[in-house]
Amino acid sequence: MWSRARAASVLPMTDLARAAVLEHFRWQGGHADVWRVFADANALRLVVEGLVAPWRDAGVTRVAGIEARGFLLGGACAVALGCGFVAIRKADGMLPGPKASLRADEDYRGQRHTLRMQCMLTPDDRVLLVDDWAERGSQATTAAALVRSCGAEFLGLSVIVDQLTADRCAELPRVTTLVRAEELGDPDAG
Repeated sequence: MWSRARAASVLPMTDLARAAVLEHFRWQGGHADVWRVFADANALRLVVEGLVAPWRDAGVTRVAGIEARGFLLGGACAVALGCGFVAIRKADGMLPGPKASLRADEDYRGQRHTLRMQCMLTPDDRVLLVDDWAERGSQATTAAALVRSCGAEFLGLSVIVDQLTADRCAELPRVTTLVRAEELGDPDAG
């Protein structure tokens, strides 16, 4: 397991999760196909366990996920941790009730998304963000700001694939990941 915020012992579960990602991940026409990891029930179970293992003793009360893959992973990780899930939607998705909203910096495609979250967090909440891939970290830092704007504590990010720069990673309190992007090979070779 890779952790940029602090050294941690490598847990057998994170080793298994890492192996599952490396086995099932494919490049398709230059695009990352993480969905193949989720299509295998055992690989999905291992990945979820690998994502939550470093956070089991962190007092997480809510897991947040950004649509779309963050919903799948975040919901599964919330169940694994025995806590609630908070959806972070992009501008066009339905989201009833009072909301917090912030515009993210450009993502890896040069797009700037407005992220929205229902105002349901309290100062007692300790929130973990879960996602499949962190390229530039613009959405992760915006999600952290949304969580804080609702008065909750943002604990950090647990991600399958990490492509963050050291500067961006320093903006987040803690980042744990299963695989570094450069370990997945050349996108043009797939």
